[in-house]
Amino acid sequence: MSLLDCFCTSRTQVESLRPEKQSETSTHQHLVDAPTFSQLPPSARAKDVICSTNVSHYELQVEIGRGFDNLTTVHLARHTPTGTLVTIKITNLENCTDERLKALQKAVILSHFFQHPNITTYWTVFTVGSWLWVISPFMAYGSASQLLKTYFPEGMSETLIRNILFGAVRGLSYLHQNGCIHRSIKASHILISGDGLVTLSGLSHLHSLVKHGQRHRAVYDFPQFSTSVQPWLSPELLRQDLHGYNVKSDIYSVGITACELASGQVPFQDMHRTQMLLQKLKGPPYSPLDVSIFPQSESRMKNSRSGVDSGIGESVLVSGGTRTGNSDRLQTPSSKTFSPAFFSLVQLCLQQDPEKRPSASSLLSHVFFKQMKEESQDSILSLLPPKPSMALSPVSSWTEPECDFPDEKDLSWEF
Repeated sequence: MSLLDCFCTSRTQVESLRPEKQSETSTHQHLVDAPTFSQLPPSARAKDVICSTNVSHYELQVEIGRGFDNLTTVHLARHTPTGTLVTIKITNLENCTDERLKALQKAVILSHFFQHPNITTYWTVFTVGSWLWVISPFMAYGSASQLLKTYFPEGMSETLIRNILFGAVRGLSYLHQNGCIHRSIKASHILISGDGLVTLSGLSHLHSLVKHGQRHRAVYDFPQFSTSVQPWLSPELLRQDLHGYNVKSDIYSVGITACELASGQVPFQDMHRTQMLLQKLKGPPYSPLDVSIFPQSESRMKNSRSGVDSGIGESVLVSGGTRTGNSDRLQTPSSKTFSPAFFSLVQLCLQQDPEKRPSASSLLSHVFFKQMKEESQDSILSLLPPKPSMALSPVSSWTEPECDFPDEKDLSWEF
């Protein structure tokens, strides 16, 4: 029995996700505090939506990642009745704390409200014993984080960053307009499909500003975030004080993500939370190439000796010129430059005062995005390496693992 029938109601609530509390009847109830979501026209590819809840209809091909603090495995699979490749996220509910279950529950519910091309879609959700299965479209290029690790270890070109961030901010703007804070914007939560569509994932961290039918200006809910997400969080969210935070917290995370895409490294990654907060508060806003906030590695120090992209302001090359598609692919730091528009975007996002940061909708009008065209999906494909091919080795049937997942698995795909 499916936890949620495919897009069947507009206001629903899943009861407990724990399998022992499921019944053979519908698990839907009215969600009193759900925000009112603006509905976009259904996707032109709605006919391709996979709604099967029969586990025998899916052949697991290969594991492509882990997420949700390593509680979830992500698999490439084939829907055998149609031959469609899909992504399946499998989570052992028995290993989830009550807080984790609520996060999963929220992500499942909200995925059925959201109708936007730049928000990751959950096609079908159901349980197999104590395991939760989430079926969604297969994103052939994986996450922006995976692209960095595989193809752009020293960071992406400005043109590619613009294409990726534009799609992510469009999705974020939609969430904000509907009264939701994402709270986990980062490269591993930005997915790219084989045809160049950029979507925002990571809905399990999302929080609604709408309570009891009213939209509040600030939130005072401070969940126990994994240390892995803290480098992207805003100062006000890390402070956890009486001022709370709002949607502008996500804008700060966009700025950190822009630095991540530009440098190939996560800012503040090696810092203790207290030191990180002090660094974020002491201001001014950081540059995408500010060496003081990035982990120091031998390879990076060797590159910095050239005087190019060293993180020292006067040695950073800034160029407003245009470049061809070929020169934008797989660039090294010695050939990579950033325009004043890009630095301006990052500095606006990383303002310490949330009120000085732009909204997501106004950010889309920033001069950095002015060069975006309607055919941006074709543009992004010209900047990416050839579509990765997957070595498919179908598994005839799925059986429950006998042990917990190891901790060292790469978390390039996340729930």
